[in-house]
Amino acid sequence: MSHTEELTGTGERTGVAELAGSGERLRGRIHAELTRARRRSQLLTDAVDEHDLVRQHSPIMSPLVWDLAHVGNQEELWLVRDVGGRDPVRSDIDDLYDAFKHPRRDRPALPLLGPVEARSYVATVRDKVLDLLDGVRFGDRRLLADGFAFGMIAQHEQQHDETMLATHQLRVGPPVLTAPPPPRATVPVAGEVLIPAGAFVMGTSTDPWALDNERPGHRVELPAYLIDAAPVTNAAYLAFVADGGYADPRWWSEAGWRHRCEADLVAPMHWRRDGADWGYLRFGRFSPLIPDEPVVHVGYHEAEAYAAWAGKRLPTEAEWEKAARWDPDTGRSRRYPWGDGEPTPEHANLGQRHLTPASVGAYPAGASPLGVHQLIGDVWEWTSSPFQGYPGFAAFPYREYSEVFFGPRYQVLRGGSFGTDPVACRGTFRNWDLPIRRQIFSGFRCARDAGPERAYPGDLGRTR
Repeated sequence: MSHTEELTGTGERTGVAELAGSGERLRGRIHAELTRARRRSQLLTDAVDEHDLVRQHSPIMSPLVWDLAHVGNQEELWLVRDVGGRDPVRSDIDDLYDAFKHPRRDRPALPLLGPVEARSYVATVRDKVLDLLDGVRFGDRRLLADGFAFGMIAQHEQQHDETMLATHQLRVGPPVLTAPPPPRATVPVAGEVLIPAGAFVMGTSTDPWALDNERPGHRVELPAYLIDAAPVTNAAYLAFVADGGYADPRWWSEAGWRHRCEADLVAPMHWRRDGADWGYLRFGRFSPLIPDEPVVHVGYHEAEAYAAWAGKRLPTEAEWEKAARWDPDTGRSRRYPWGDGEPTPEHANLGQRHLTPASVGAYPAGASPLGVHQLIGDVWEWTSSPFQGYPGFAAFPYREYSEVFFGPRYQVLRGGSFGTDPVACRGTFRNWDLPIRRQIFSGFRCARDAGPERAYPGDLGRTR
């Protein structure tokens, strides 16, 4: 069985709409999500030897053993100590695993828990959490309403699991992760989709496990615009590379061109020359580029330059979300492009089920009502919006999750990737990173303004 096949199983996941139901059903959902997250953490750390666990594979990433102990420390802080009111397990290590006190490049020099200690620590914390879960009263505090604190910790661990997966991609050595290939395309998808002018509800005030930066739900009015029916593919991006896109400052912003020159960028991260052609290094294996897969491992500056070269632009965050959530028949915002039901393997490429993006057209069941495909899963999509709080934003339960990152330095990404778990992915979920970052599983799609002649629903160019 592959490392990825062990993660998912075939059991049906409980829908989020049931979270507010009986306490026992909620306890079962929490137990299942915590268990799935821990199973994935174990797979990602058991796949390598102790040397690989403690070494730093890139100065912008933590050693894998730091991530493992960090998820346990966060679980101890929020669930064992805060929710449970229990005595600390290891208060002496709080400082070591505070992400704000030690930059990633400095973490290997810290007196971190070794692999054996880290595994023992996270297991002890989990035992205490499952013990207190049996008796917790979900209505006692806002932090516990609908199991929010437990959902926050499950999402946090899965987010670090995706970070550890990105570390595996940077790792040098024999391949250690395996997974079946994603499905091939079953429908043709090309061109653009017109999103009509009008208002929609962005964000949420009701999703029980939504994080603070997704709240509150608020109305946003947008003019008509066109958005790509699918993410930009390797073939499309290769045309930009072949046309000298990396050598032509016309397509780049001032900051983007400066970074391109300083970093000597010539192609997406992990692309490698194979004679006259390009190939891709994936988790220790080299393979030819697959033309119809979404391009991955490009930074914001590269995405912005490609869009300019193509005569388009990146979508705003609001444009991305309207394309992903707005139902033109009812006017309401769905939880996902396909509706409110939880993702299945037929809807999206999520959860490390595969180790690559899927070909464009592989998930017709996951398309939006207007025919925009693969908005969820495959690759995180850069938007042109800096990371900011919504009108009425309130930090909860701590400022360091979102608020301290607000401002012009960070760009918003949307939609999740093949390495994002469904518990940490929905139509309202917001990711953010520095524009220069490429180690994340990031791609993009383009948009452009709709002229007056294309601004009406009767002129929809639906692509299915």
